[in-house]
Amino acid sequence: MFDIGFSELLVIGIVALVVIGPERLPKVARTVGHLLGRMQRYVNDVKSDINREMQLEELRRLQAQVVESARTLESSVRQELDAARSTFAGIGQDAQHALDALQDAPEAPAAPAPAATAEAESPAALPPAAPAAIRPRSIDQTTPVA
Repeated sequence: MFDIGFSELLVIGIVALVVIGPERLPKVARTVGHLLGRMQRYVNDVKSDINREMQLEELRRLQAQVVESARTLESSVRQELDAARSTFAGIGQDAQHALDALQDAPEAPAAPAPAATAEAESPAALPPAAPAAIRPRSIDQTTPVA
């Protein structure tokens, strides 16, 4: 911290011995050691407080970003939900109008029943059979139908 070498410490020690005297030097050295320890603890406490405040400020900024992202997401979800509601409301109204139109329409006269003839029972009058690819298969069939 101060770049004090051994020779400089030796000079300081000799001056302190001459000025303070040999009887009080151990007591003064002990007091100086305690004061230096207190000073180091105080500096470390200040450093940790500053670091804590910096981390707290960073967390506050992060919280503000998360809140802003949540608000943006909420507004976009609300817009999509409102759009879906209006679409479904329009579809519901269209369906209701169509149902009302069907109920208000006059009923069509019943079609006369076809006469039972030999032509109606002929195989040509029956609907064609479904192709093999469309025909439903039973569960136990394992080979594909070609």
